[in-house]
Amino acid sequence: MTINVPAAAEVAAEAVPPVLTAAGLADLQRRHPELILVDVRSPVEFASIHIPGSYNVPLDQLTEHRAELASVGGPVVLVCRSGMRARQAETVLADVDISRLHVLDGGVTAWEQAGLGVTRGRQAWSIERQVRAIAGGLVLLGTLGGLLIWPPLLYLAVFVGAGLLFAGLTDTCAMGLLLARLPWNRRANACDVASVLARLKAGAPRESAER
Repeated sequence: MTINVPAAAEVAAEAVPPVLTAAGLADLQRRHPELILVDVRSPVEFASIHIPGSYNVPLDQLTEHRAELASVGGPVVLVCRSGMRARQAETVLADVDISRLHVLDGGVTAWEQAGLGVTRGRQAWSIERQVRAIAGGLVLLGTLGGLLIWPPLLYLAVFVGAGLLFAGLTDTCAMGLLLARLPWNRRANACDVASVLARLKAGAPRESAER
């Protein structure tokens, strides 16, 4: 994917909404194939399924590399599985000078459901699925343990429930960010984010940037 600066400026001049539907993004890509898609999921999730032509810059590494991403210019479309982490990434990038930031509503899930093409690899659980499984297991453990073994274990269920409520109200997930840093959510040959962004700025193809 070659970054054509005049063409990118042409996209920036369009009245493109900050939140894009899958169909809207597909149409924009057809007219402007140089559009930059940044997928903020973990490397393992990205390897299992992603939108062709997108770049992987994991959310947990975005803060330290936001200056490099800003130097690439815009517009940039942020992508994740459902849209939640992309909105978090938008918040992280709010104070750097990127001309246009957009979020794909519904993420890769909505893209795939719309019948649009994806690149598949070895399948893995998404961070969201891992969060649901672990939180559900802890609530079950706390509830049953508190009723059958040791009553104070009920506080574990209360703590996890409060954490999920906070995550819903703030649209953030501390457990998800922690899980993204664990070994099974990282590939042994995970991309060097700084190198990816440098190559993206230079207009290198996505596939080369990941190696």
